[in-house]
Amino acid sequence: MAAKVEIYTWRTCPFCIRAKNLLITKGVEFIEYSIDGDEVARDKMAQRANGRRSLPQIFINDDHVGGCDDIHALDRQGKLDELLAAGNSV
Repeated sequence: MAAKVEIYTWRTCPFCIRAKNLLITKGVEFIEYSIDGDEVARDKMAQRANGRRSLPQIFINDDHVGGCDDIHALDRQGKLDELLAAGNSV
C-alpha cells in the first residue's frame, strides 16, 4: 500500500506547481486540497501544519513534512522515497 500524500495548494502558486511536479515525476498519487481564497480551509491547514500558512503544505501519512523547499530537500537527501514507501512516517 502506498503512502497517503496530501497537499494544500493554490492553483496558480509556482511553489505548489513545483511540489506537485516532483510528486508526479515520482509517480505518487496525492490528494490535493485547492484552497484558493478560502480562509476557513487555510486556517484548518495551518492547524495541521503547526501554524504555517504558506503554500503548499504537504503531509505524508498524516505527518507534516513542510512546503516545496522542504520536500525538495528531502528528495536531495534521499529521504523522500523512504517516506513515500508504505508504512513509513516522518
